[in-house]
Amino acid sequence: MTTSKKDLREYLQDHLLIGDGAMATQLYRLGVPMGVSFEELCLSNPKLVQEVHDSYYEAGARLLETNTYSANRDSLSRYGLEHKVARINRLAVKIARESAKDDAYVAGSIGSILAGRVRKKVLDEYRDQYEEQAIALLHAGVDAIILETFLDVEELLLALEVIRPLTDAPLIAQLATLEVGRTRDGYALTEAFRQLKAAGADVIGLNCRLGPAEILRSFENVTVPEQTLLSAFPNAGRLGLTDGEYAYKSTPDYFAKSALRLREQGIRLLGGCCGTTPQHVKAMADALESLEPQLRVNPIFTQGDSPQVSVQHVRDADKPSIVERVKTETTIIVEFDPPRDLDADSFLEGCCELHRAGADAITLADNSLATVRMSNMALGALMKSRHGIEPLLHIACRDRNLIGQQSHLMGLHALGIDQILVITGDPSRFGDLPGATSVFDVTSFDLIRMVKQLNEGVSFAGRPLKQKAQFIVGAAFNPNVRQMDAAIARLEKKVEAGADYIMTQPVYDAESIKLVYEATKHIDIPVFLGIMPLTSSRNAEFLHNEVPGIKLSPEALERMKRVQQGEAARQEGIQMAKELLDTAIRYFNGIYLITPFHYSSMTAELVQYVRQQSALLKVQAAAHT
Repeated sequence: MTTSKKDLREYLQDHLLIGDGAMATQLYRLGVPMGVSFEELCLSNPKLVQEVHDSYYEAGARLLETNTYSANRDSLSRYGLEHKVARINRLAVKIARESAKDDAYVAGSIGSILAGRVRKKVLDEYRDQYEEQAIALLHAGVDAIILETFLDVEELLLALEVIRPLTDAPLIAQLATLEVGRTRDGYALTEAFRQLKAAGADVIGLNCRLGPAEILRSFENVTVPEQTLLSAFPNAGRLGLTDGEYAYKSTPDYFAKSALRLREQGIRLLGGCCGTTPQHVKAMADALESLEPQLRVNPIFTQGDSPQVSVQHVRDADKPSIVERVKTETTIIVEFDPPRDLDADSFLEGCCELHRAGADAITLADNSLATVRMSNMALGALMKSRHGIEPLLHIACRDRNLIGQQSHLMGLHALGIDQILVITGDPSRFGDLPGATSVFDVTSFDLIRMVKQLNEGVSFAGRPLKQKAQFIVGAAFNPNVRQMDAAIARLEKKVEAGADYIMTQPVYDAESIKLVYEATKHIDIPVFLGIMPLTSSRNAEFLHNEVPGIKLSPEALERMKRVQQGEAARQEGIQMAKELLDTAIRYFNGIYLITPFHYSSMTAELVQYVRQQSALLKVQAAAHT
């Protein structure tokens, strides 16, 4: 298969074109270890890179991609190579050009900078990196630029927005999907392709993540804009563990058959991604030899083809959420830690005491301070089913990877538990199992956004769900900091991510309450102010000196010092909390009471006090009207 080196777009109008296969797979087979920068080999071992290009050219590939997939500043900085972005990209083009002879196209490869990591709300920080890499590739004389393995439409659109004004050269835009038919950021492929076409992409397609069968299914179920040139670079199937080694299963013969099927979908540029070899490319080239491209025929959908998304577990009208309730009346959340042993009965008794006292919701921490406790999911289900108590569960980023997080949230949805607080979580090494691993796949900002994605009926991976979740998501706020402006800026990002309400760390003086009010009054979601009664002088000193996020006033420390410990100290702690609550209920409808050491009776007394004082304030307000 040869080309006359027309403009790539013109050539694809009436020709099929075979692209190359995986660069990293071949380099690994040639002895390059994992964990190094494959792109750096353009500097240190260009002959090895050219050997890979040559093998694909000899197999029949007439579009060679430069060895620059991760040659951006962000990726190269991991190897101390961020100052060599331009040099690596320019040399990569030179190496590929020597292998391409006179009849093959050289496409400058630019990969996703996120590269599989959880995406952030703002991607503008990548603009300069895309521009830097694209300019180097264009200056070196590529025939086209291929943007590949983008999990998120929004990042790919950003790359197009940056690069399209720089050149008239062909731009190939390829998405990678985790599930058939939908991107990680929730776009159906039909809408994604439409937006990519409108943004200036000349060739649109799919690569990586999925094998030939799932790539084929994706094209069979997408409506493509008219006159769109299509590409497909599937993986060699799914990566699996065989005989103790990770390997891809798809054979070259299977790739040949798949290439014929992809041609029937109107695909004109066909290559391979992870796990593919020169043998896979040769099989495709042989299968398509002398064949002409086929016109794309979009599928015809009937009304029943689209999945219907329903909403389940709609909250009862007589049980408004805490966010609905706090808009019009004083609303109390009480924290009561799950037990550290196997006895759930005493915990549930404490929950019932707090509920009878007037708590609107009882919140359960998620292994707070990295200390192992009974599952708050199990206890929340027992509270709800046995006693009709509304649970509010903390969800830490620390203990579950993204698979576990979504599974956990899906379980909560099934149980009808929809009020949650997303927190980062204390590092495992500081808990009672210091050998445990902290996961932290995502930040609290990321997880808030991803929970809200479930509310749209879309999984973390971008797969459409048959139901929409109805999570009400809280965010934590620590006002006990030196730089309040920075803390507020961080809080505003959580609100931007989709938080529905805020719960603060406990404060211990009236001035701090007023300061929190002034600092947060511009934020248009409810704030639940944290109050935790002290139990002894030693407890006060411990909280003040050793627990992150808590700071006591000198007056509070002195008052507890005078009573030391025992019942008298607990009573003093309750009295101090009541004085703080007198101020708090004048500024906040939301009160968050934190139970110390399972002393549920202390918190129950404070719940009753808040109810009494709130009623008194209402009477006083009515008397003045």
